[in-house]
Amino acid sequence: MILTKAQYKEIAQCLVSVPPTRQSLRKLNQSRATLLSIFSQEYQKHIKRTHAKHHTSEAIESYYQRYLNGVVKNGAAPVLLDLANEVDYAPSLMARLILERFLQEHEETAPSKSVINSMLRDPSQIPDGVLANQVYQCIVNDCCYGPLVDCIKHAIGHEHEVLLRDLLLEKNLPFLGEDQLRAKGCDKTPDFILQVPVAVEGHIIHWIESKASFGDECSHHAYLHDQFWSYWNRTCFPTNIVTLCHSIA
Repeated sequence: MILTKAQYKEIAQCLVSVPPTRQSLRKLNQSRATLLSIFSQEYQKHIKRTHAKHHTSEAIESYYQRYLNGVVKNGAAPVLLDLANEVDYAPSLMARLILERFLQEHEETAPSKSVINSMLRDPSQIPDGVLANQVYQCIVNDCCYGPLVDCIKHAIGHEHEVLLRDLLLEKNLPFLGEDQLRAKGCDKTPDFILQVPVAVEGHIIHWIESKASFGDECSHHAYLHDQFWSYWNRTCFPTNIVTLCHSIA
């Protein structure tokens, strides 16, 4: 799907008040994959702007006490998920905050990042059944953050690379993949280098980088800075005209 800046802005504004859960996005009458990708990008910008206020010691203690009070009343209710939505914070990130605070209180040493990540990936490792269930509810209902989202993004990214490879083979376009490029000594590579450049809509395409997300203006700038200019500057790759390929999750 191709959108103008005005269309993208209109969709983004409509999504501002939508909670970051899959149930909310199912109610919107548009392509759910496109909406989810746009919403995720806009929501991540919002989280970056508001991240600090949720990580003050006062905020964390307030959230923890509200969690404790909530599960005392009804441990089966989605206390953490409701709290995250109420304070406008990603459910998986709220779960991480509460889990860290819980472990600090119940363990002799501060939990390591690897231990926290392992428990978020597998809540059954959490040494408290009620909290494990609360964390699980946050993870499975969060459509922007958390280990489940990371797995989905990785799977979609791999799927799109396979589809792109199949399309290049179908069109009989000779190319080199990442593994072949690394074997040639290129440490940072695009997904595919075309051994014979092609012209698309007046642009000469030498290489293709597939991104399984919606290519908004902000993400294009970020990818240019963090990744694409390094391709341009490396002697492994041609240094003339380049076009970027974005696919939609």
